Amino acid sequence: MAWMTPADVARAADAIRQRTSVVPDVAIILGTGLGGLAAAIDVQAAIPYEEIPGFPVSTVESHSGRLLCGALGGKRVVAMQGRFHRYEGYSLQQVTMPLRVLHALGARTLVVSNACGGIRADWAPGDLMAIADHINLLGDNPLVGPHHAEWGARFPDMSAPYDAELRALAAEVAAAQGTTLRSGVYAAVMGPNLETRAEYVMLRTMGADVVGMSTVPEVIVARQQGMRVLGISIITDACAPETLEEASLEKILAVAAEAEPKLTALVRGVVERL
Repeated sequence: MAWMTPADVARAADAIRQRTSVVPDVAIILGTGLGGLAAAIDVQAAIPYEEIPGFPVSTVESHSGRLLCGALGGKRVVAMQGRFHRYEGYSLQQVTMPLRVLHALGARTLVVSNACGGIRADWAPGDLMAIADHINLLGDNPLVGPHHAEWGARFPDMSAPYDAELRALAAEVAAAQGTTLRSGVYAAVMGPNLETRAEYVMLRTMGADVVGMSTVPEVIVARQQGMRVLGISIITDACAPETLEEASLEKILAVAAEAEPKLTALVRGVVERL
């Protein structure tokens, strides 16, 4: 395979700079069914992924596939309206290439969102969860391959991938808004199928509170680059093995859409106070 290089990242960043003058403070990744947060951004430029050299293209219907450059909560932001997944056939280097580009543009804080399945019986669909830690069950790592020193350490520390101060700030904002914000562990699996009852039992036994198919690769790369990370999940389906019911993408997207205003308000509130 052809490994990504710093020159590839620089080429993509230069192409974006030709379309916008925004030098972002914060990078935001909008997950499955969560693209509506884009409406809260004062957009200066909206760039389709296919117009950025080296960027993958979103193949999931609920991911718009645009890079939004502008302002939110008085801060300069760049937002990915749609992300990429290993199950689409992309390597994890391709999945995380945009994170290296956003860092090259200037972003030093990452706010990443996702839709996920809730394994705990006492949490409900529509709940928000701040990610306190994660378990990588993708069977791969975005740092595999040739190492480039300008990207950070070859063996980055992951003892605290999600910034404690940002999580505390998110909790304060959520409390002020009257929103319940859970805190827990996110497990990332390959997908694209949803998990079996036995797999949910395994995940819960391992210490996971929720499960999804994204986020972890981007967080690994963000931390290698020294970025502060806040991860927020929307629990879109109940996956407690004892009460498991059949799920569908349509139901998942409907729950995400209903909960999205809470996510939008929370992210805006956090960004305003950075």
